[in-house]
Amino acid sequence: MPSTASCPSTSALPVPSEPLSPLLPLRVRWLGQCDYAESWARMRAFTDARDAGTEDELWLLEHPPVFTLGQAGLPEHVLDPGPIPVIHCDRGGQVTYHGPGQLVAYLLLDLKRSRLGVKQLVHLLEQALIDLLAEHAIDAQPRADAPGVYVGAAKIASVGLRVRHGCSYHGIALNVALDLAPFGRINPCGYPGLAVTRLCDHGGRIGVQAAGDRLAAHLCRLLGRPLGRDREAAQAER
Repeated sequence: MPSTASCPSTSALPVPSEPLSPLLPLRVRWLGQCDYAESWARMRAFTDARDAGTEDELWLLEHPPVFTLGQAGLPEHVLDPGPIPVIHCDRGGQVTYHGPGQLVAYLLLDLKRSRLGVKQLVHLLEQALIDLLAEHAIDAQPRADAPGVYVGAAKIASVGLRVRHGCSYHGIALNVALDLAPFGRINPCGYPGLAVTRLCDHGGRIGVQAAGDRLAAHLCRLLGRPLGRDREAAQAER
């Protein structure tokens, strides 16, 4: 049966000291700003259509302003959405906000082929974010009681996955330089009063697309995968 991952505790799961055995390249695609509902439908369609030979993909993008509520999310955590739409989706976790200036990374991964469990995958995603932030001298860490990635007591990135037919979709969201005000309209990740922060608030001078490039490099390293470029993007650059 399909399952969800709602940011489980992963503090006891070490990142392997050696990367996993080499597999097919991870195809990385920069998609720009994309409607949330359309992106979700594309992820589901990709996952349902894939077979044993389908390449794994990492989609990097931004969303227009939207609140998303996880599959088991409680509507009472959406306090006052105002004009921002609320979409009840099939990832794990409670409510979060997406908007321009936030890096969203959707990892479409065959877990069996990658020899990964869901908890280990969540830990790898968190570690990739921590390694990216360390490049900017930002000390970040996960938390067992409120999973995600934090700088001090403030959340800088969230994690929410869906596993269907043994393959993952959805992923992570890193606050780079987005407007944080809409987080005041919700209980972020279901925690009233949870502080949120951004990379730019801690001296990180990097754009969303550049942050996506670095995140992809860290994920490929941790997964033991070569990085495969988006063919369409590569042709457009010529």
